[in-house]
Amino acid sequence: MNYLVLMRHGQSQWNLENRFTGFHNIDLSDQGRTEAKAAGQRLKAAGIKFDQVFTSTLQRAYNTAEIALKECGQEALFTSAIRHDDLRERDYGDLTGLNKDETKQKYGEEQVHIWRRSYDVQPPGGESLKDVVENRVRPYFTREILPLLARGKNVLISAHGNSLRGILIVLGAETPETINKAEIPTGSPLVFEMENGKILKRYYLEDQKAA
Repeated sequence: MNYLVLMRHGQSQWNLENRFTGFHNIDLSDQGRTEAKAAGQRLKAAGIKFDQVFTSTLQRAYNTAEIALKECGQEALFTSAIRHDDLRERDYGDLTGLNKDETKQKYGEEQVHIWRRSYDVQPPGGESLKDVVENRVRPYFTREILPLLARGKNVLISAHGNSLRGILIVLGAETPETINKAEIPTGSPLVFEMENGKILKRYYLEDQKAA
């Protein structure tokens, strides 16, 4: 048996300010750093030793990985971590930087909900979740990460809410119809126990309950 762990970055400064972040390279908030440390402590308690770490090229993701790996005593892995643009957050286009509540007031709550949660509707100038899955996450995951899992390696991916939701679809753990309900908390490692590339079990580390 081997492990795939998906870890959404800790709270960023723009998460705190309730802004659409997307590709903007914003750093962690103080709470985000605390969440990253807690994630590392949970990984240490779980006893999972990683063979390879992947992160996006945005600092909130790779800083979360660095903090968590240090906390779980695997900081040496950070030097060999692979960073790639394909694991970045969804591009929110013209919404980037806007306050979410103010955006609802401007465009209407229903329209903003469609932009945020529909599978194939793009926000103005941005990506739909389907774009993230088919143009970036599926090709990269299939090419670079799936072969490691098939060989029984333990893999940690530190990325973003939407790129990780994309991975759930690629894994077959969610579908375009169910992904709307799959919310991944910041700084909470989601563990997949796997065997021969198949998922045996999935749970968040903090409570060991099924996700």
